[in-house]
Amino acid sequence: MELRNGLATETGWEFFERALDPDQIATTGSSFMIGNGYLGYRGTLAEWGPDELVGCIVADTWDTASEGALTELCNVPNGLFLAASVDGLPVPVSGTHDFERKVDLRSGLFSRRSGWRGEGGVPVSLVEERFASMDDVRLLVSRTRLTAHAPCALTIVTGIDGNVWSLSGEHFATREAYEQDGLVGIDLTTVELGTRISVLEGCRVNGAEPRSAHVRTGGNRILREFGFSLVAGDEVVVEKAVSIHHDNDVAQPREESAAAAAAALADGYDQLFARHSRRWEDVWAASDIEVIGDLESQVLTRFSLFHNIIHTPSHARLPIGARGLSSQVYQGAAFWDQEIFNLPMLTYTRPDLARNVLMYRHDTLPGACRKAARLGYRGAYYAWASGKTGDELFPDIFFTDVLTGRAMRNHFNCWQIHVSPDIVYALWRYYEATGDWSFIVEGGAEIAFEVADFLVSRAHFKKDKNRFELIRLLGPDEYHENVDNNAYTMYLAQYALEKAVEIHDAMSERAPAELSALLGRLGLDEDDVADWREHADLMYLPKPDPGTKLIEQFDGYFSLEDVTPDVVRQRLIDPDEYWGWPNGVAVRTQVLKQADVLQLFALIDIFPPEVMRANYLYYEPRTEHGSSLSPSAHALIASKAELPEEAFRYFEEASSIDLYNQSKKVMSGGSFLGGIHTAACGAVWFVVVQGFAGFEVHGDVLRFRPALPERWEGLRFPLVFQSNHLAVELRRDAITVTAAPDNPGTVTIRVGDDERQVGPGESASLG
Repeated sequence: MELRNGLATETGWEFFERALDPDQIATTGSSFMIGNGYLGYRGTLAEWGPDELVGCIVADTWDTASEGALTELCNVPNGLFLAASVDGLPVPVSGTHDFERKVDLRSGLFSRRSGWRGEGGVPVSLVEERFASMDDVRLLVSRTRLTAHAPCALTIVTGIDGNVWSLSGEHFATREAYEQDGLVGIDLTTVELGTRISVLEGCRVNGAEPRSAHVRTGGNRILREFGFSLVAGDEVVVEKAVSIHHDNDVAQPREESAAAAAAALADGYDQLFARHSRRWEDVWAASDIEVIGDLESQVLTRFSLFHNIIHTPSHARLPIGARGLSSQVYQGAAFWDQEIFNLPMLTYTRPDLARNVLMYRHDTLPGACRKAARLGYRGAYYAWASGKTGDELFPDIFFTDVLTGRAMRNHFNCWQIHVSPDIVYALWRYYEATGDWSFIVEGGAEIAFEVADFLVSRAHFKKDKNRFELIRLLGPDEYHENVDNNAYTMYLAQYALEKAVEIHDAMSERAPAELSALLGRLGLDEDDVADWREHADLMYLPKPDPGTKLIEQFDGYFSLEDVTPDVVRQRLIDPDEYWGWPNGVAVRTQVLKQADVLQLFALIDIFPPEVMRANYLYYEPRTEHGSSLSPSAHALIASKAELPEEAFRYFEEASSIDLYNQSKKVMSGGSFLGGIHTAACGAVWFVVVQGFAGFEVHGDVLRFRPALPERWEGLRFPLVFQSNHLAVELRRDAITVTAAPDNPGTVTIRVGDDERQVGPGESASLG
């Protein structure tokens, strides 16, 4: 099936292109990438270099390139480099025939094939495959097969290319290239922290025997060169195993890398791929969504799930970066995106990974507390951009006024306080879905208590109105800074306070000793808990207007100029102007960057469909969609508000942002924003499962309110709820839920007024 942007699919498990567009290199390098949560390897070709944005981004390698530069993850030397020449002429990418570049989503396999006819008429074909091992996440494996169709002299140069691009400058203070027991390697130390990183490559050549072979170093490279005299039909097969370790992960990176690369080379490509594929089988069994009747929606959905998976660390408690491991954009840092957009899928499919991510937030509580104290508050104010320590990575100066050339102060990292209650929201949803009480005792309670303490210290009491307010805010709509009582923030803050009280009361009964110790360690007492209760009870919550049913996004929003994004766009003097605060073209208008009130509806399930519908119809035409987060919220709320055509339109936009290259490469204000939009990928899960399937959790009841798109015949997907594994099949006339035979309990399912109990090994159809 032909897709868009020059892509195609055959089964919905893969996508491929058969022509290379040099203008799309940045985009396709991201969309064709592979990864495993430890590293991400961009979908470039083996012979490419830094000009083509070859990248192997490794988790937990944060470092600052130079004074004043951003802290970001390292792009390490490329151990999969391989270039070929025939009769002295390099085999080019351009001018090849029978070209195909493909990613098999089922097995996380990148492949590329191409044929070439040189000046002498000698045809050569090349097939390249690679995967980032899900069995050993520190391992990259490739196999390249070159076939001669006429006599020729073939030269292959392969090894480790240490010439890498970096957004903020050189990250490596030292490089040492070496040979060791048949392996080649480059050891590095980073500029700021002196982190030691080792990249080792093992290589095996099968097929035709080389007539020459040697290793050469220089120019930040260590390369093997093989020469062959081939006749028609001869093949050369190059298998490579590249192991990458660093001392934030292991004590001796070189030794660990050498052992892993040697073992992998001994096992060989086929055995390594078999183990890797079995891991992917398990992942997809837990995570896949089968879209019945629409192949394009199927591949878009699986592409999104794939990227939510490969950018989630499974080896350690680390964040899911806003661009994951696809590039250095956004510094590999966690934003609120992580909890609100990435975690829903993990919570109901692979809760062990969701727990890891939430425990990362517990590990970084000290950084959140340092930020709160620095700004004059108590408790935990989580960083807008959080890396290893939880300290704020996001700079105070991010934009440049393109009209004056002057730096613009942003307040993302000091006024956008909703990130802290967002984390409490996510941890409670996790607890609700899993019943994991140990998580509450080991970390969840401490997070909730520290956030509650922060919110109490941040709130203002309005004596004349007998209520608490939150002022000087920046909500999800980032164009309007310094606003008061942003509705999204107010509701999430009250939610977080209520959950802190609920956790306190539950621990009073179930874990009194642990509660007493925790309160003592945090310097809190029952008076503080009484403050949480009071603030939750008296927190101002903007309510729907009785007549219009509209919720005002923040105080005074409705008094701003009421225009559309198209009108505002015409006011730009320069197309790269930033639209937001303090002087952007949107600031004094109702034009918003992304879903805000609608984002509230996506999380807090207390608003009836008529309120969601009225607000959708009001805010949607005023939304500029300057963020990849916006389409998914619109899709979900349109579905809940019984606007099916709008829901599907925004589903297509959310799911194709990266694959069809529909995102902004450059933000207004001039900031490069390349790479995979991991939150948009994660959000596709909740658009499909919570929107189109209408999945909701109400206490111990799983409720479905189906709203299938017209083009779809049905859905199949797995869910995990309180350790019970369920298979859901949704058709237009019924939903069938089947429980795994070894489930520990019974699950209650409700569709409309029809409610059933589904025990282990049982199946129930509701309609």
